[in-house]
Amino acid sequence: MYELLIANKNYSSWSLRPWVLMRSMGIPFTERQIPFPTGSSYSTYRPFSPSGRVPCLIDDGLAVWDSLAIVEYLAERHAGVWPEDARARAFARCASAEMHSSFQALRNICGMNCGVRVALNGRPAELEADIARVGEIWNEGLSRFGGPWLAGQAFSALDAFFAPVVFRAQTYSLDFGGASTAYVHRMLDLSAMREWYEAALNEAWREPVHEAETLAYGACTADFRRG
Repeated sequence: MYELLIANKNYSSWSLRPWVLMRSMGIPFTERQIPFPTGSSYSTYRPFSPSGRVPCLIDDGLAVWDSLAIVEYLAERHAGVWPEDARARAFARCASAEMHSSFQALRNICGMNCGVRVALNGRPAELEADIARVGEIWNEGLSRFGGPWLAGQAFSALDAFFAPVVFRAQTYSLDFGGASTAYVHRMLDLSAMREWYEAALNEAWREPVHEAETLAYGACTADFRRG
């Protein structure tokens, strides 16, 4: 069975992607959670992950690291990770790769912190541009392929790649326009997303760097964490 190494569910957007994909598709795995340390995480994760980062998938002793590589590795072994339709599959791969490599302002200003709600002090132009681009991708996918998911009728890796943005939408009250509003609610109601969220609320860990990043651009208006 696969083993998936992840960090804190409250903070780790990269860990969420393969986790929610495998959970939603019913791909069996065991979860190994190692919380983020304060400071550099390289030495913490290096014994398990060649990059010293999470997530990392272990398959019979083979380490597959980086969320995009993990998804492609799973796609070679499990049908449905990417859409069957060629056009939808091309769109899904392009949009996932863009999410993987871009949207730096969205990442920096709206760091993932599932359990809190934050009122931003302002929305600089680079953040507005990222929000507009995400909305464009989501609405294009929903329109072109008929929904209810971004590349058609079935949840796919594309939805998994944008799952952390959905939690950011909830934390920071981000609106991506058009049909994306209903899509955010649909994602938040997904069984795997609810499972991740509940676990995040119950975590006792508070990592100072991540907490500081959350409040660097806004004020906390609510904290639903129980741990």
